[in-house]
Amino acid sequence: MALLSSGERAVVERAGAEPMLDQVLSWAAFNSGSRNLGGLERMADLLVDAFAALPGLIRLERPASVKSVDGAGRSIDLEHGRHLHLTVRPTAPVQLLLTGHMDTVYGADHAFQETAWLEDGVLGGPGVADMKGGLAVMLAALKAVEHSKLADRIGYEVVINSDEEVGSPASAALLAQAAQGKRAALTYEPAALPDGTLAGARPGSGNFDFVIKGRSAHAGRNPEEGRNAVVAASELALRLSMSKTPGLSINPAKIDGGGPNNVVPDRAILRVNFRPRTTDDQEIASRLIAKALDETAAAHDVFIEAHGGFGRPPKPLSEEAEALFGLVKKAGEDLGQVIGWQPSGGVCDGNNIAACGVPVVDTMGVRGGKIHSMEEYLIVESLAERAALSALTIMRLATEGA
Repeated sequence: MALLSSGERAVVERAGAEPMLDQVLSWAAFNSGSRNLGGLERMADLLVDAFAALPGLIRLERPASVKSVDGAGRSIDLEHGRHLHLTVRPTAPVQLLLTGHMDTVYGADHAFQETAWLEDGVLGGPGVADMKGGLAVMLAALKAVEHSKLADRIGYEVVINSDEEVGSPASAALLAQAAQGKRAALTYEPAALPDGTLAGARPGSGNFDFVIKGRSAHAGRNPEEGRNAVVAASELALRLSMSKTPGLSINPAKIDGGGPNNVVPDRAILRVNFRPRTTDDQEIASRLIAKALDETAAAHDVFIEAHGGFGRPPKPLSEEAEALFGLVKKAGEDLGQVIGWQPSGGVCDGNNIAACGVPVVDTMGVRGGKIHSMEEYLIVESLAERAALSALTIMRLATEGA
C-alpha cells in the first residue's frame, strides 16, 4: 500500500469495507438458474436495488428473441430473463464496460440450493463464486470509485445478463452495443485458479443441433425400407469426434430420438459443442461440419438440418489486452497481491467483448473453485482483495495518459 497515492488508498480501503459477504449470502439464497425465469426476475430486482446506489440510468432490458430445437426436432422460441443495464456519465473522457451475469447453472430443481460454511473463511453454495461473489466485488469497487475526485473522468456501462451460462444468446447484441467506444472492459468471472490467477487467451465456442430426418418402417417386416436416423446421428457423432485437431476440440454431447423397439426411427437430434482455439480453427470447423453432414447424409440416405452457430468467438491475447493485464498486475503488486494469467479452455462474455475490439480482463471476480458443481466455494477474504484490485485498476485507467 506504500506505493498508493492518498486518493488511491482511500478508495481501496472504502472498497474493501463494503458488506460484500452479506450481499453474497442474500443473493445466493435465491435460485437464479438460467431457465428459472421467476428466480431470475427476483434476482434482477435485487440487483436493481443494490446497483441503484450508483448514479446514472438503470433499467432492465428485454432479452433478444432466441430460437432453439426441441426434442422432436422442432424450432421453438426459448425464453430468457431480463438483463440489468446501467449507464453512468456517457460523455466522460474515459469510458469503461463492466459485465457480469446473474444466472447460475443450478436449476430450480437442482439439489444444490443452500450455502454452508465448509471451513473458516470458505463459503460453499450455488453461485457464490460464479458469480454472485463477483457481482458484489464489482459493486463495491464502483461505489468506492464514485467517492473519488476522479469520478467525473470515468464513465461506464454495467451489463449483468441473465443467460451467460447458456452462451448469452439473448444478450449478445446488448453486450456488443455496450462495448462500443470503450477504453477497456472488466468482467467478473471467478479467478481461473484459487490463487487468483487470471484467464488470458480463450478458445471460441459453438453449439449446434443437427436434426436428422430418416424414414420409419417396421423393424421386422421391412426394415430395409427404413432410414435409421439414430444410426445416422451416431455415425455423424463419430465422424465429428474423429475430426478434432490440436486447435479444435469437438464434443458430441447428446442424441435425442428413437422410439419403440419395433420401429425404425425416422428422427434424431445430435447436439455438439465445438471449441476452436483461433479464427482459423473456427473456419476449419465450419468446413469439417459441412463435410461430415454431406458424407453422413449420403451414406444413410437421410436429410440433415444444422441449427446453431459459433456464439463465442476465440479470444486471443492481443497487444492491447496484454497492456491491460499488465496494468492489473501492477495494481495487484502495489496492493501486495501476486497477479498472473494463463490460457483457459473455458469461454465467457469476455470472448464477445474482445471480438468487438475492446481489451478485457474477464476474471476479475473472487477466488474460489469447483464451480458448476455441488462443491462450489468462495474464499471470503478474496472479496475485499478483488474489490480493492478492481477499484485501483479503474482509478489508474482514469489517469492513464492524463
